[in-house]
Amino acid sequence: MNWLEVSLTVNGELAEAVADVLARFAPNGVMTEQGVKFVNDEDEGTATGPITVRAYLPMDEKIEETRQKLEESLYYLGMIQSLPAPTFTPIADQNWMEAWKQHYKPIPIGRRLIIIPAWLESPEPDRVAIKIDPGMAFGTGTHPTTQLCLALMEKQFADDRPLTMDHAASSVVRHPLSVIDVGCGSGILSIAALKLGAKVVLGVDIDPESVKNSRENADTNGIGSELILGQGSVKEILEGQFAFKSAPLVVANILAPIIIRLFDAGLADLVKPDGAIILSGILSEQSQSVIGAAQAKGLRMNEKSQMGDWVALWMER
Repeated sequence: MNWLEVSLTVNGELAEAVADVLARFAPNGVMTEQGVKFVNDEDEGTATGPITVRAYLPMDEKIEETRQKLEESLYYLGMIQSLPAPTFTPIADQNWMEAWKQHYKPIPIGRRLIIIPAWLESPEPDRVAIKIDPGMAFGTGTHPTTQLCLALMEKQFADDRPLTMDHAASSVVRHPLSVIDVGCGSGILSIAALKLGAKVVLGVDIDPESVKNSRENADTNGIGSELILGQGSVKEILEGQFAFKSAPLVVANILAPIIIRLFDAGLADLVKPDGAIILSGILSEQSQSVIGAAQAKGLRMNEKSQMGDWVALWMER
């Protein structure tokens, strides 16, 4: 079936009344859209400005009669308070799930990784494939912050040797056997660490839906108990609520102001001596603030990567 979209953009006072009118004729309900303003980097957003009210009428044999009755109802409402004319737009029906999936393609990362939508097979079997089903949680692999983080993570697994210090060299030779993922989101970083060679990963997030999404993606990738998931953050890890309190590799793909707060909560203490931490989710103009907060906790810079406006940091303890 095809559909006829009807929409009106009104102020907040009228939106509810308009929605009530449209709902009488729209079997699948009514939707509203409004702009959002952000006060700062951590603000979740505040609705602002006019509201667009939309509904979809089935294009059946009664569509002309339905449209006429809807326009009459809006006319009577407009006699109480002035309304803009409704906009009618024909919408061709399609398989929305399949159309949505077409936007997601395999994404090669670094030299060895490739992110695959869960419903596809890898076009590059020589790469380490991470299958992700884009859900509510952050981290589908399409955002620069995730790609930067994965590329730096890959460098931690450059060989098969256990984590050791080569005193004759200027850097640490790594293959971290355990990893902590703070703010695991979709679980993409945790899954990547295990597929690159880690033996166990602890992934935590304050959002229970993210924890659930991480487990679902882990199942898709054939990963079981080697991925420990739980609700919490740095505080809960340091309190001993999970299997271990520190690891040779810690990753955190979160907003910069939150990373800075987490350093005050003990983020650097999660990194074992001679270990590494990879930080992402950082806008370029915020990177010096994050570096300063990290250095104040005894971490030193190793590498800084940038993609567009976003930055990821590899630091060592």
